[in-house]
Amino acid sequence: MNSILITGANGFVGSYFRDNYKNKYNINTFSFLNDDFKSLHTEGVEVIIHLSALVHQMGGASKEEYERINVIQTLALAKKAKASGVKQFVFMSTVKVYGEESDVAYSETTICKPQDEYGKSKLKAENELLKLENDAFKVSIIRTPIVYGYGVKANIKNLITLVQKVPVLPFGGIQNRRSMIYVENLCFFMDAIIEKQMSGIFLVADERAISTTELIELIAKALGKKIYLVRVPFFESFLKLVKPSFHKRLFESLEVDNSHTKEILNLKNPYSVEDGILYMIQGKY
Repeated sequence: MNSILITGANGFVGSYFRDNYKNKYNINTFSFLNDDFKSLHTEGVEVIIHLSALVHQMGGASKEEYERINVIQTLALAKKAKASGVKQFVFMSTVKVYGEESDVAYSETTICKPQDEYGKSKLKAENELLKLENDAFKVSIIRTPIVYGYGVKANIKNLITLVQKVPVLPFGGIQNRRSMIYVENLCFFMDAIIEKQMSGIFLVADERAISTTELIELIAKALGKKIYLVRVPFFESFLKLVKPSFHKRLFESLEVDNSHTKEILNLKNPYSVEDGILYMIQGKY
């Protein structure tokens, strides 16, 4: 049984992996917020899954904070791990390293041009981690779009609440394409990367991208709610003017093509996007 150390284990992805793979791996946890890094011993640990991060902040965070948490802390942990004989360092990254919304699907080989400090910090951490890699210390980088599932917070939770409360919404006929990944699909890929001891850059997503309209329809179906989605003249242009960040997420596309990752791992997602949304609503964990 592999000995694994997870940082950020109390977060959405970390708690899911910890609770669902505890019988397969000997899992220990570390918190940069609550534990003393100087007293952390990684001797005997075979794999580190580094999930702890300062994620994208709607209200903004300073460049220095992103650098401190996402780059400096990451490298300090990786160097300690390498020095003590850890074999594999799994780093959770983001599709934000590619940039913002786009009409062209991102792939593993797309040139990275991050636009915000979060994406820039994650890309910098990726590049510095890859410099540490050698035959005895494998670096596995997983780039994810938005992750959803039971207990998810932020935008998806807000959308679920909106569907629960409002029977008529102005989101009919939206033709964008958004990639997401159900948390159990993500953990399935994480497990495979660890089991196969694979290094490199991996891109994960559900089998297909969906539009905002379809996402709302699937949420409503899972909730058993009757909902009416209508197209309101000028609503999109109005939202783009007054809330451009909301407009991006609701009307623009951010799609990934991870066929290369699936090919080299010889895997496909165990759950469809329909399954994932149903289980998110029904509370499957």
